[in-house]
Amino acid sequence: MKELFALRTLRITDAPFMLEWMHDDSVTHDLQNNFAEKTLEDCLCFIERALDNHDDLHLAIVNQHDEYMGTVSLKHITDTNAEFAITVRKKAMGSGCSGWAMRRIIEKALHEMNLQEVYWCVSPANKRALRFYDKNRYERVNFRELTVTKQECMRAYSEQQLQEYIWYHVLQ
Repeated sequence: MKELFALRTLRITDAPFMLEWMHDDSVTHDLQNNFAEKTLEDCLCFIERALDNHDDLHLAIVNQHDEYMGTVSLKHITDTNAEFAITVRKKAMGSGCSGWAMRRIIEKALHEMNLQEVYWCVSPANKRALRFYDKNRYERVNFRELTVTKQECMRAYSEQQLQEYIWYHVLQ
């Protein structure tokens, strides 16, 4: 049986759909970045950088018709760990694609890339994301339990965020 979804390299043609979720407040209102200010040019630049980036892996989540549904990422990849991220278009919510894509990219990280840990964090205000991760039985952990160092995380998060955000991880 054919899978309902697939992961593939981002394409320039994905940019308008990427901009769609960025400008949808129901998708972005609890996210850390201000995506409402992003332009089509920003999306195109992101896609072009993603194609030649060895520190991060950004893949398109697509349906059976190869339609872009969202982006799933491994960021700040080291020899031992990476930070997970995912965002999907509103039309993809409830379809199962987020859970599917998350399982696939974590499998890739742990089994193909041989990483020891995939970690991520969520703002306590992002109740939808917290429900999703908890429903899918991902383990909440104290930030100090992660294998990634505090200094590595300080590149992307403030001291306050390190303490207040809800952290998750999956170990090999």
